[in-house]
Amino acid sequence: MITVRNAREEDVLAVVEIGVRAWEQAVVGVADLQVRRDNARSAFQQFLAAHWLRVTVAESDGVLAGWASRESLDDEITDLWVDPPQQKKGLGAALLAAIEGEILAAGFEAARLQTHARNTAAVGFFQKHGYSVSWLSVDYQPRLDRDVESIGLRRQLIAEEPIGYGPAGF
Repeated sequence: MITVRNAREEDVLAVVEIGVRAWEQAVVGVADLQVRRDNARSAFQQFLAAHWLRVTVAESDGVLAGWASRESLDDEITDLWVDPPQQKKGLGAALLAAIEGEILAAGFEAARLQTHARNTAAVGFFQKHGYSVSWLSVDYQPRLDRDVESIGLRRQLIAEEPIGYGPAGF
């Protein structure tokens, strides 16, 4: 059974490790895992230690298995990580629905996010859930010493009203 709830401070260490394992899977071919793993772990630890209140977690049968966050509490989903052995079991969809609910409750009409363009699993997951590509860019990343393609995705959560005259918008 999947349970989605707000993170607790005692979840931080487990959530960091889930993030690292999922990050490793997401950056294959983009970053040198041996060199970047410690940096990724440090970044997750710093963010989660300071901002665990902004994190939503998913449990599978009482065991932490994924998490998501909106760092600035705006319309951007900044993190959505599911432990690789737990993927394709509905945890990501449950987390996404919860985060989209938070975005709507905060008064936003759409959700947005970004990832690296080679993260085909993530891009496919979000497209399956109604997201479409809103931008694509290539930027030099000094930490990686290479160009990295980034992709922005967006989903309208509230139907836009037609602009025009009359009931059909004409």
